[in-house]
Amino acid sequence: MNVFSNGPFSQPPIIKRLLNYKQAPDEDEGEERWSEKAVKSLVKKLKKTGGLQELEKAITSLGHQPTRCVTIPRSLDGRLQVSHRKGLPHVIYCRLWRWPDLQNHHELKAIDSCQFAFSLKRDDVCINPYHYVRVETPVLPPVLVPTNIHYDAPLDRPQLAEEILPDNVVFPSTEPPTVFPETPPPAYPTDEVASSSSAMDSPHVLSNPSSVSVSGVGSPISPSSCLSPSPYMRTPGSDVALPPDYQVVTYCEPAYWCSVSYYEMKNRVGEVFNAAKPSLTIDGYTDPSSAERFCLGLLSNIHRDPIIEQTRRHIGRGVRLFYVGGEVFAECSSESSSIFIQSPNANVRYGWHAATVCKVPSGCHLKIFNNQEFAHLLAQSVNQGFEAVYQLTRMCTIRVSFVKGWGAEYRRQTVTCTPCWIEIHLNGPLQWLDKVLTQMGAPEGSRVGSNT
Repeated sequence: MNVFSNGPFSQPPIIKRLLNYKQAPDEDEGEERWSEKAVKSLVKKLKKTGGLQELEKAITSLGHQPTRCVTIPRSLDGRLQVSHRKGLPHVIYCRLWRWPDLQNHHELKAIDSCQFAFSLKRDDVCINPYHYVRVETPVLPPVLVPTNIHYDAPLDRPQLAEEILPDNVVFPSTEPPTVFPETPPPAYPTDEVASSSSAMDSPHVLSNPSSVSVSGVGSPISPSSCLSPSPYMRTPGSDVALPPDYQVVTYCEPAYWCSVSYYEMKNRVGEVFNAAKPSLTIDGYTDPSSAERFCLGLLSNIHRDPIIEQTRRHIGRGVRLFYVGGEVFAECSSESSSIFIQSPNANVRYGWHAATVCKVPSGCHLKIFNNQEFAHLLAQSVNQGFEAVYQLTRMCTIRVSFVKGWGAEYRRQTVTCTPCWIEIHLNGPLQWLDKVLTQMGAPEGSRVGSNT
C-alpha cells in the first residue's frame, strides 16, 4: 500500500499517528509544517528499509518494548536536510519524539545494544529515539580539606604562560589521547556547520578536520601524575568515616555557569556576558537581547584599528559553547575561519604542554573542560599544599582567539597581540576552588605587611 495515496490534501494515516506522539506542540505554524516535513521525509526513507513498523512500535510503547535499530543512509557530512534546515538525524527525531528541549548531539549517548549509533560512523545511522539516552551530569565527589596543616609558601613562583615563548607541535590525530581513550578526537565535524574549511593567517592547512595544529607553552604536564585520586576522597554514599581534622567541601552549580569577556588586543571591550543557558554562541552579529548569544558586532571601541576591523568582519558565526553533563565543548561555527583555543584542562587530557594553543578549523569542535577531571586534579592538589590548589585557577580560564592565532608558529606570540579574542571564566570550578582555598588558609611565609 502506498502511504501517500490518500489524496493531496490529507496526511497519510502513518504520518498522522507519528505526529500525534510529538512531545511538545509547535509554537508557530512554520515549525508545525517543518515537523510534518521531517516526518514525511523519514517515512519515505523507511518505506525502502522496512523500518516503519519498528519505529512506530518504539514510539507508541514509549520504549517499554525492545526494538531494533531504525536506520536511514548517512549523508556525506552526516547531516539531514529538511526543507532549508540541516541537522543531525538522530538529534532531529529525538527532539521530535522524546526531548523537545534537546540542544545538540553532545547531550545524547547511544545505548549499548544500538548497532548503528551515530557515533559509530557507519554507512547507515540509527534514528530510533529510544536507542539514545540523555547524558546526565555526574555527581562530583566532595573534596576533604585538612584543617590542621600549615602550608609553606613556595620558594619560586611558577612561570606564567605569557613569560615563556611557546614551542610548536602538530598533534597527530591517529594517536589516542594519553589518559582518556574514550574521549573523542580533539576536533571533528559538528551538526551545525559543514566540515570543509579554510583558515586565515594559519601556517597549516588541514585536509582532515580531525587534525589540529597546536603550539605548546612551558613544560609538559604528566596526566598520570595529575589525576591520581586523593587517599582522603570519599564518594557519595560511602560508609567510610570522615577522617579527623578534615573539612568537606562540595561542588555547587552556580546560576551562571560561565562569564565571557571580549578583548581587542590588550583592551577589554564591552561588559562581561554571564551565561545561564547551557548553549552560548559568541558571534560577530548584532542581536542585543538574546540570552543564548553574545554578539560582538554591537560593541564599539574608539581605539579600533583597521586590522581589528578586518578581523571582526571574519568572525561571522564565531564559536558555540555547550555545557552538557559536566563537560564544556567549543565548536567553530565560523564559515571560513578557524578559532584558536588555550584550554589547560584539555591540555592535561591530551598530554600536551602546559599552555598549548589548539587550532580548531571551521566545522570542528574540542572538549575544553571536564568537571570530573578537574575534581581529580583538585583532590590531588589539596594534598600538595595551598599553592598547588591556587595554580588550578588557571585551569578555569579558557582563551579563544578569532581568525588570528598566536604562538611560536605565528607572528603574534601572545593572545594580547591578537585582534579579537575572548576569555571564558568557568564559575562553578572557580567557586569550588575559592571554598577550598578559604578552608586551607594562606601558606606560612606568604603574608605581606606594611614593612616588607
